[in-house]
Amino acid sequence: MKRRITPYMFMLPGLVAIGAVTLIPVLTSIYFAFTNYSTKHLFDYEFVWFNNFKRILFGIDQSNFLTVLSWTLVWTVITTLLDFVVGLVLAILLNNPTLKERNLYRTILIYPWALPATLTVMVWAGLLNSSFGPVNQLLAAFNISTIPWLTDPFWARLSCIIVNLWLAYPYQMSVCLGALQSIDPTLNEAAAIDGATKWQIFHRITMPLLRSATLPLLVISFAANFSGFGVIYLLTGGGPITSIDPRAPGATDLLSTWMYKLVMGDVSKLYGVASAIGIIIFIFVGGLTLINSFMTGAFRQVKE
Repeated sequence: MKRRITPYMFMLPGLVAIGAVTLIPVLTSIYFAFTNYSTKHLFDYEFVWFNNFKRILFGIDQSNFLTVLSWTLVWTVITTLLDFVVGLVLAILLNNPTLKERNLYRTILIYPWALPATLTVMVWAGLLNSSFGPVNQLLAAFNISTIPWLTDPFWARLSCIIVNLWLAYPYQMSVCLGALQSIDPTLNEAAAIDGATKWQIFHRITMPLLRSATLPLLVISFAANFSGFGVIYLLTGGGPITSIDPRAPGATDLLSTWMYKLVMGDVSKLYGVASAIGIIIFIFVGGLTLINSFMTGAFRQVKE
């Protein structure tokens, strides 16, 4: 009996920690999502059931929600595809056996991944500062008009995409490079002998063999970018602001940063509405996680 219980006793502290850090906040958010809990109703809040969701999807916050959702989807698609394409291209270049100093290039290219993301984004915020940023100073030195990187809606969004690419491409590159190196080189050699071009080899042999490794990577990246927070919050704070309404999102706000603003920025502290947005994000990301599990055969492996 002791032998059966002992493993579970060792697991218990970890399970308690996971429950305290993850499960309790999730359950609390679900609870508040169905209430009108806010600064105005700290002690007299009551259940409003699906009213918060109706408010977001069909009520006074519908316009804000659709605006943020559309930008979140655009951001997610662009960053996911751009990060993957850049990572794949770099992986293909590094996988070339004729490339000299491949290890040196690999070390340099993976460097952004080695630095803390928070520090990196803050450095980028300084570099792109419209007033004293080195990037604009360099443009001015060549008599080129300075660019409002973080104060104009278009340029702020572009800046966020660039910084996210800087942070994400090393991981994509590493996964793609590992997948490329696992492909038997004799397949490419045999195809070349048969007269296949480099594009035909890549299209007919390399990409199909990469699909099993890269498809789950794309799904995971899509989910991570959809629920992303750090780059937007640290670089632009969700701005620039385009409305005087305290509930209105900024030009670069994603669902996650807008949810944060409703709790921390709005005077009313709309915990209930923010929790409802959190559930919407959770459902979307959870759905993508399930899709990824089915695609990778995780459930089939557990069943077997």
